[in-house]
Amino acid sequence: MSHKKFEGKVAIVTGAGSGIGFEIARQFLQEGAQVVINDLNEALIYEAHQRLGSPDSCVPVAGDAGSIPVINKMVKTAIDHYDRLDISVANAGITSYGAFLDFSERQFDDLVNLNLKGSYFLAQKSVQQMIRQKTAGRIILMSSVTGILSHPFLIAYGMTKAAIRNLTQNLVIEVAPYGITVNAIAPGAVATERTLAMDPEYEQVWGSLIPTGRVSTPADIARVVLFLSSENSAQINGQTITVDGGITTLCAIPPDIDDPNK
Repeated sequence: MSHKKFEGKVAIVTGAGSGIGFEIARQFLQEGAQVVINDLNEALIYEAHQRLGSPDSCVPVAGDAGSIPVINKMVKTAIDHYDRLDISVANAGITSYGAFLDFSERQFDDLVNLNLKGSYFLAQKSVQQMIRQKTAGRIILMSSVTGILSHPFLIAYGMTKAAIRNLTQNLVIEVAPYGITVNAIAPGAVATERTLAMDPEYEQVWGSLIPTGRVSTPADIARVVLFLSSENSAQINGQTITVDGGITTLCAIPPDIDDPNK
């Protein structure tokens, strides 16, 4: 029997009820990890737990990933069930569209609470546990291409995702001495249940703009998460890996520009 890459490792994955988070959890389980999965929607996370089909290697924790008591519960659940914590993936986040002039305080606070506070304190509580264990570890945060490039009606969201890039870099100074690496992923357009429900033409429209000719899938993002969580990435630290098919390499081009080869 071949050795699985994450046998003996324990991971927390937030926002795992569907989409990218679900796929991250699925791939971790496939590679032998034990996983604590979280989602705000209780029915969804318990359904995800059943779909994952690994009841002995997976424990659901429902609740707001921006809440410190819920974060503490996730870490405690990992210890109570599996005696350790090696990897935390702060995948949970919300996208809130709105024009700058009309964006409400409530929308702003909701974004900051989950996207920033949730990421910051999951990292903090996870690192504290890893230090207590005296083991190395991996923290994976979720940024976005909107933290790199402007996007209409996503100013506040993009701001939180740019902050995640900065958090990723700054955490390195304090946690690297403990053998813990911190990296982030900046996905571009990803075909998930949510994005496809919002726009049935999502894949076609965005795929036509992306150099690789398609949008990313949750599996594309999850594979990078697993790489950054593995020993193969031990010397990658404080980096944000963009997974977007190359769209952030492009600049605006006039539609009538001449081809120099013609």
